[in-house]
Amino acid sequence: MLWACIALPRLALDAVLRRTADPSQPLALVGGPAQLRSLHAVNAAAAAAGLKPGMRLTAAHALCSTVALVEHDASADERWQRFLAAWAYRHSSLVSTQWPGAIVLEARASFRLFGPWPRFEARLREELAGLGFNHRIALAPTPRAALAFAWLRDGFAVTSLPAMHEALAQVPVRRAALPGTAGTRLHAMGVRTLGALRALPRDGLRRRFGVELLEHLGRLHGDVDDPLECYAPPDHFDARIELGFEVESHQALLFPLRRMIADLATYLSARDGGVQRFTLRLEHERSHALPSHAADMERVAAPAHTDVAVGLLAAEREATLLFELTRNRLEQVALPAPVVAMRLLARELPPFVPAARDLFDTRPAQAVPWPQLRERLRARLGDEAVHRIAPSGDPRPERAWRRVAAAGDDAACLQPAPPRPARPAWLLPRPLPLRGRVRIVSGPERLESGWWDGDDARRDYYVLETAQGQRAWAFAAPGELGNWMLHGWFA
Repeated sequence: MLWACIALPRLALDAVLRRTADPSQPLALVGGPAQLRSLHAVNAAAAAAGLKPGMRLTAAHALCSTVALVEHDASADERWQRFLAAWAYRHSSLVSTQWPGAIVLEARASFRLFGPWPRFEARLREELAGLGFNHRIALAPTPRAALAFAWLRDGFAVTSLPAMHEALAQVPVRRAALPGTAGTRLHAMGVRTLGALRALPRDGLRRRFGVELLEHLGRLHGDVDDPLECYAPPDHFDARIELGFEVESHQALLFPLRRMIADLATYLSARDGGVQRFTLRLEHERSHALPSHAADMERVAAPAHTDVAVGLLAAEREATLLFELTRNRLEQVALPAPVVAMRLLARELPPFVPAARDLFDTRPAQAVPWPQLRERLRARLGDEAVHRIAPSGDPRPERAWRRVAAAGDDAACLQPAPPRPARPAWLLPRPLPLRGRVRIVSGPERLESGWWDGDDARRDYYVLETAQGQRAWAFAAPGELGNWMLHGWFA
């Protein structure tokens, strides 16, 4: 096996920057007790202004008063690590998040699908850059060696055990990710490299550092098996973003929404599935108001969150389509209170079956496939505004078809219609008098039906051409050529 390690040196900061509209402005993560607030991480603009991790918050404000501060959430690091593990799962079936700030995946089995390591590595880097995460990548025969190399030298790759042993012998013990404080203690004892450490008697190491260090060295060098805690993708998608400020317009919600939908599409691609129904939850903040503050009392009475449900007739996973559908649904919702956080929850994740297309498809490049157009119409006009039609055996035009719900009976819609002459695409709700000079193109088609239900119809239908060149479908009384009643228009 060959293991690739993706180290994430700025995981917490990148997770914040990727949902920031302008990441070029100074930004810092803040942590620590209320009286000892300090910077946890800073972006490039903040570093250029003199800010650095560990700096006290008061000093940071003195150097850069415009820096944006975001509370560091330690639990978010683990959540984003799992998200990237889900992304990595589409490249390998063996993915581990065993070590904080890093992802390890088995790479050799993926070479047949993604090509040799240089091409596979370039693909990983391109996708990580698209997701907005800084990274360091290394390849080695053991996962622990790949982890050590990733933090030491970005892009380092070794594929054989002898070459890996030779490279590990040069690794400083303080940067070899040894258990506990073993690296620092060994360095203080004068042991500088893993090569020097391996040359020491094992009994002495066991007495001084315990068996854990020997087990780590054995797994690091591939002398013993290294059972990893492999990642298993969850059966649902749940992502949440705190906006950091109150948002009162739909437009300001679109940027974080686009990022959340892209994450959902990445997750769906990793599990080779689609989504048919999900919920966008807009979380509001309730204020604790005094009874005299009428405006605040309205906010107290406002709901804690607003749910925007998005349902599709078939599973989809294209980010552009999902974002457009969600945006249309979102724009139809009135915000009862400012939004402080967004949450995207998808539990119905059926298998995704891509639409079949012919090899020599003549459809224009800009044409939209029917499933996508249908979903867009439902999102814009409402679920009840889009129907399908099913044929019936009644020859009367107004009863020759019936509406079927978009998610209704497929068998009724697939039944062939009885053979009849051409019918117009636009049938008027009720016939109207047609005036003006017309020319008969074809006809008549005698229609006589409905005697059994009291709605008797006896008509002679003609295809007429008006003075403006329009093709009309009109009827007259049997045997007459006048007093036309317009019933439809041909395209």
